[in-house]
Amino acid sequence: MIQKLLSLRQEILEAKSKGQKLLAILLDPDKIVWENLDHLLLKINQSPATHIFVGGSIVQATILEDLISKLKQETNLPVVIFPGDPSQISPQADAILFLSLLSGRNPDYLIEYQVQAAPILKKTNLEVISTGYILIESGNETAVARVSKTKPLERDNFDLVLATAQAGEMLGSQLIYLEAGSGAKKAVPLEMIRLIAQNVEIPVIVGGGIVDLHGIQKAYNAGADLVVIGTAFENDSHFFES
Repeated sequence: MIQKLLSLRQEILEAKSKGQKLLAILLDPDKIVWENLDHLLLKINQSPATHIFVGGSIVQATILEDLISKLKQETNLPVVIFPGDPSQISPQADAILFLSLLSGRNPDYLIEYQVQAAPILKKTNLEVISTGYILIESGNETAVARVSKTKPLERDNFDLVLATAQAGEMLGSQLIYLEAGSGAKKAVPLEMIRLIAQNVEIPVIVGGGIVDLHGIQKAYNAGADLVVIGTAFENDSHFFES
């Protein structure tokens, strides 16, 4: 009897249960220097990354398709779409984070874009992973806040962030994503990560403002199950050589 392969969500849950930490490299197709892509992919393959996230606040569908196609050809890592809107869907990927921006009150990002995306996703074989997305204030306005026209939650209001994460879990989110934002000046506070991780049962993803290996390890130690790095790796493909 052939054993059925675990879904990506099941793999994340299993890693959490075993205390194994995961790492995703986030690639924004609009920021990719295509002439350097082969070198970048080589560095990804040599890195400890377990996943590749693809997406951004504003991405052309054709560029997204081209990048995912290249990633599937040149890497063995699962490719997960991290969408900014319903146009960022590609059947070539392995999964998509079905995001709901819980920190904001813009209905487009709470439910409207999800309604638009659902019929499209039903026609693909993408694994759809419901994700409660929480933007945390990080010292500067990030692309997510600007494009979504929402304000992040204050970084010192731990009770509100916890209640938001728990509400997301109760609504059925399979993951909680704490996000400082691309190019953030400050990462998600470690005590906030610890508080959320200790008070929800689902895996916790943390991204934004993590600029070195020490920052990754600190997020892990605080309870993050999966850490996402983007800008720091894009700007320095030797990130993991220190």
